[in-house]
Amino acid sequence: MASTSPSPTSLSTPLLSDSIAPARASNGHHHHDDSDAASAGDGGGGDPFAFLSEDRPPRDRGPSPADPFRNGTPAWGGGAYAWARTLLLLPVAALRLAVFGIAIAIGYAATWVALRGWADTRGRPREGAGPMPAWRRRLMWITRISGRCILFSFGYHWIRKKGKPAPRELAPIVVSNHISYIEPIFFFYELFPTIVSSDSHDALPFVGTIIRAMQVIYVDRFSPASRKAAVNEIKRKAACNSFPRVLLFPEGTTTNGRFLISFQHGAFIPGYPVQPVVVRYPHVHFDQSWGNISLLKLMFKMFTQIHNFMEVEYLPVVYPPEIKQQNALHFAENTSYAMARALNVLPTSYSYGDSMIMARAVEAGKTNCSNYMVEMAWVKDMYGVTTAETMELLEHFLTMNPDSDGCVKAQDFWAHFGLDCSPLCKKIFHYFDSDIKDSITFRQFLIGCAHLRKQPQFQGACETAFEKCKDPETSDISRGKLADVLRLSMLLPSDDGMLKLFKTFDVDGDEKISRDDFMTCLGRFPFLIAFFAAPINGEVYIEIV
Repeated sequence: MASTSPSPTSLSTPLLSDSIAPARASNGHHHHDDSDAASAGDGGGGDPFAFLSEDRPPRDRGPSPADPFRNGTPAWGGGAYAWARTLLLLPVAALRLAVFGIAIAIGYAATWVALRGWADTRGRPREGAGPMPAWRRRLMWITRISGRCILFSFGYHWIRKKGKPAPRELAPIVVSNHISYIEPIFFFYELFPTIVSSDSHDALPFVGTIIRAMQVIYVDRFSPASRKAAVNEIKRKAACNSFPRVLLFPEGTTTNGRFLISFQHGAFIPGYPVQPVVVRYPHVHFDQSWGNISLLKLMFKMFTQIHNFMEVEYLPVVYPPEIKQQNALHFAENTSYAMARALNVLPTSYSYGDSMIMARAVEAGKTNCSNYMVEMAWVKDMYGVTTAETMELLEHFLTMNPDSDGCVKAQDFWAHFGLDCSPLCKKIFHYFDSDIKDSITFRQFLIGCAHLRKQPQFQGACETAFEKCKDPETSDISRGKLADVLRLSMLLPSDDGMLKLFKTFDVDGDEKISRDDFMTCLGRFPFLIAFFAAPINGEVYIEIV
């Protein structure tokens, strides 16, 4: 039965050296003819995963060349003008820093008074809490004005606005693109909305208290239960006009403003009309986006600008589709397209997961870290791969000695598993490396694994492999038994290599491979199923070298 699952560009299985040939028995001896020997080195056909599917994955459109997270300002340079401006404005920066500190202190004090004695925000805001009383909201105007002073200290002396906020009764939810930490401060001053924020922000000094006054809806983006609770809170607060508007940044992270990344659906699942807002930061020398730049460095650069430009445009309200089953997906897409048209930018399939991937590559000291991105929204939609699974696979990829372009060579790839580049291993590697470059990117590795897991016969093949390889008495696979199985399809690695491969399968480290260990390992590294093709097919193979 042919698989119809979509597949990436890197998975077009090439015609490779046919270095694995079925053994022919004659009078108790194995033979191979000249054609077998020739096929071992001529680039002939051979698919190590043919037993999983009758078709080979077609080429996909390939990764996007866009990098939505890169800040375009040089690290500390920028030419003579930038240095001269910075030196000239250092006294001004000191004054601005003082204004910033005073505004923060006043805003924090006013917020502390406004929250004093309010049971609904003792500690963290609780679900089901009522709206803030009117006198407390009026007191929060002090904090809101302090927020505008903070924007002034950062060089936003005036902010150009186009359009107006729609009445709260018409559009109870507001969504905006997210470029810097400036937008939340602006919307706090302009709208004083309820915001949806990561639960980690509650512990931030000063900031945690202030956003608590906004009756923040906390969410742990990696917890399905937390996401569901957040959606319920959004729906509850959007339905009641006593609450302020609900503000969300559906991209889930900051970008450089030159692209839109994939929207999360939390703002659109409740099914209320949404007003999109787009924010721009026109600039020549200084990119104000909070991309691959530290917070302190970005603040310093803002303090040493004569003026920072900011434009805010309120777009027409977007209404949910009439077909309820299509609400969240199509509603998010319609809103994204409206914002992309207004910004004159391209929507992409990158997501918050890609920013996590790039951040981890930076942390690992890699260069060209954007090369590790995979367009996580597309991968998740096509293959159902979660961000957590992707990050786990990335950890293994980073230990395979990727080069400066983020590519891993075949020798380093298999060394991670304790194996040499045998003919079978080369076949498996070239399943990912369809361009025969002898190296693969993380995107190719991730999508290749995801494609194999999605094959209709993969799960059954894993079950069959374990049943045929396990010890009948212990129902486990020992190190010796694993060696016996591998001997059917390839030359055995060294003792150290065999131990390393065994530990890869022995997930719980109890010196034996249980069924759970075996299934977990193949779920993580599905390409290893090729080593068990012989017992699965009930055949004996000899590796021709």
